[in-house]
Amino acid sequence: MSTRRHAIALLTTLAVLSLCGPTQAQDKVRVLATFSILGDFVKSVGGDRVEVSTLVGPNSDAHVYSPAPADAKKVAGAKVVITNGLGFEGWMARLVRAAGSKVVPVVATKGIKPRKQSAHGHSHGHDDTDPHAWQSVANAKIYVANILAALIAADPAGKAAYEANAKAYLEKLDALDKEVRDAVATIPPERRRIITSHDAFGYFQAAYGIEFIAPQGVSTESEASARDVGRIITQIKRQKIPAVFMENVTDPRLIQRIAAESGAKVGGQLYSDALTDEKGAAPTYIDMIRYNIKQLLTALTTS
Repeated sequence: MSTRRHAIALLTTLAVLSLCGPTQAQDKVRVLATFSILGDFVKSVGGDRVEVSTLVGPNSDAHVYSPAPADAKKVAGAKVVITNGLGFEGWMARLVRAAGSKVVPVVATKGIKPRKQSAHGHSHGHDDTDPHAWQSVANAKIYVANILAALIAADPAGKAAYEANAKAYLEKLDALDKEVRDAVATIPPERRRIITSHDAFGYFQAAYGIEFIAPQGVSTESEASARDVGRIITQIKRQKIPAVFMENVTDPRLIQRIAAESGAKVGGQLYSDALTDEKGAAPTYIDMIRYNIKQLLTALTTS
């Protein structure tokens, strides 16, 4: 009888612990973002109430990403799934089906006017919509609004916290937007053009007035042809384009070749489709935009 009483007491204790003592992680809303920049937006709005994971991590290229079986488990385990949309994650619909998840992915670019691929890039498929909308800070504010709405819908009890976080973050984005505009104003108008690896900065160009010319289209899956490269080298020489830039998600050899054959200097590295890890120069979206504009300033204001 004594043994039985001990067993009952143990079971009762375990039951109480399971009801009263869930871990902090279990309390949080599990949110899955498709890539690192989206993940940072979610963390900025969600704060302590969310547990954020990403499918495509720091310094990784979502254009050429191939989902693994473990990623289907991540989708199945998430309460909220945030995607960029605009054709950026061509693999997402297949992944959601494979996961058997009933969660409808939230499209963070809802309400953003999409741009088409610029004339400088070449076609890389049936749809030339440019998905890199986050490169405009004004667009980033729309991402934040869509993420805020999604988190409130998933966790109404957190509404006040999410709104406070979003308000504070939007104020930082307003300051960042002004910082970029002030920086661009110091660059002589005739020097506001550069070469980058792929056509990822069209929204930045439209917002801030720096022209980005790319041998690749809006996806890194495409390869620049010899004709594209030759045309750009001729353009660099004719327009005296000051600098060419590499990106953290593309093969640097193409840009190095263009620089060698055109005489333009390699201005450094820009961050386009992915953040860095915590030890890198751009672990957050704000860090990324700030780092990029400093790189551009250095290259375009010095001979």
